Amino acid sequence: MQKKLKLWDAIMLVMGSMIGSGIFIVSADMMRNLGSGFWLIIVWVITGIMTVAAAISYGELSAIFPKAGGQYTYLKEIFGKRMGFLYGWGLFTVIQTGTIAAVAMAFGKFTAYLVPALNDAAPIFQSGEFKITWIQILAIGTIILLTYFNTRGVESGKILQNIFTGSKIIALVGLIAAGFILVDISHLAENFSLGYDSFNNLKKDALGNFLKEGWEPIGGMTLLGGIAAAMVGSVFSSVAWESVTFVSGEIENPKKNVVKSMIYGTTAVMILYIAVNYVYLNALDRDSIAFAENDRVAVAASHFIFGSAGTAIIAVLVMVSTFGCNNGLILAGARVFQTMAKDGMFFKQAEKNNQNDVPANALWMQGIWASILCLSGQYGNLLDMISFVIVLFYMITVFGVIYLRFKQPNLERPYKTWLYPLTPVIYLLIGTGFCILLLIYKQQYTWPGFLMVLLGLPVYYFINRNKKIQE
Repeated sequence: MQKKLKLWDAIMLVMGSMIGSGIFIVSADMMRNLGSGFWLIIVWVITGIMTVAAAISYGELSAIFPKAGGQYTYLKEIFGKRMGFLYGWGLFTVIQTGTIAAVAMAFGKFTAYLVPALNDAAPIFQSGEFKITWIQILAIGTIILLTYFNTRGVESGKILQNIFTGSKIIALVGLIAAGFILVDISHLAENFSLGYDSFNNLKKDALGNFLKEGWEPIGGMTLLGGIAAAMVGSVFSSVAWESVTFVSGEIENPKKNVVKSMIYGTTAVMILYIAVNYVYLNALDRDSIAFAENDRVAVAASHFIFGSAGTAIIAVLVMVSTFGCNNGLILAGARVFQTMAKDGMFFKQAEKNNQNDVPANALWMQGIWASILCLSGQYGNLLDMISFVIVLFYMITVFGVIYLRFKQPNLERPYKTWLYPLTPVIYLLIGTGFCILLLIYKQQYTWPGFLMVLLGLPVYYFINRNKKIQE
């Protein structure tokens, strides 16, 4: 593969793939689970520590295996083909494609703020609860458009990524600045006045609307359960940074630049995320965050900051953010499926590059499945369930750093994990706590996604039924 991506391009890919629609929405549910500005920030800080610790740990593996496929390659090389396939299976069936679909739908929904006719239009097709709307068609259109751009060569995808990621970073910094300069009445002291006290409010009326009067104090294990539930949103908003490892084969000096891009990119994004949440706490009171219409906290805060123009401003920001995010996800994901095809673990057609030296077939397979998920209407439910699975695979990969140190101590390591073994151990401890608490208190976030990945086992054995498998 040609080395067409420089360090700056790789950082833009990390940041662009992370910043999608989550940061503009998830803080509402997080506040309902915790009821305190203090705990809202603490959860974002914990998520930030987790994310950066994982990126630092992945850096060692990216330097050892500086080739396309990234996390799939790491898992395959360390733990065998079966583990690598299960990750790749989950990535194609829902993790990467489901995220692409959800981000595309977010683009469509926020476009509807500027073009109300999209919301008001009758469904194109409806049978019972299943329906196809113009918003879904718009979402599919963006997936097809971005897939096409990326089939034109990595240069096209790179330029688009840099433009949109740069734009949304500037816009986020502007929102953060305005959130403190233009706010006349600050709610920051009020939101932090509760200190360590925490509350939740998950009660609904008969119509499914949350009740503003239902706040109840929580503590002990219930608080830990609330933290885990809140982290589902912050974790989902902070994933996809590993996408840069998928395109390692196209990055200049990957042994150094992949790890640098992950550490610089994740650190910058988590600082932006924490700052944006301070803006929410400064501009809005607790109820306005927890019960923002359709959980669109950023819209509520922007309306308070900029007045009636706020809705349009944030709609444009989210459109730019989601469009750029999807470009990064589409560009990176196809490289994993191409690598799997070369290993005999995916459709053979995905192996080929086109005349522009990019895996066009893999790009279109990814785009078609993501489009189908847009039509299914089920991708949103699936995404709620995959934070557990994503963290589980992160933990297995981070553990791989420790395992490889024992198994192959003399292996050349151009980069060694900073503060090893403390850094991977921190991630493993926080990740284990997160997963255990979800298993105890929020099982709807765990078993469905886990079972979906396990469905890959019979597929794996079917693919390898005539092969001698060496694990």
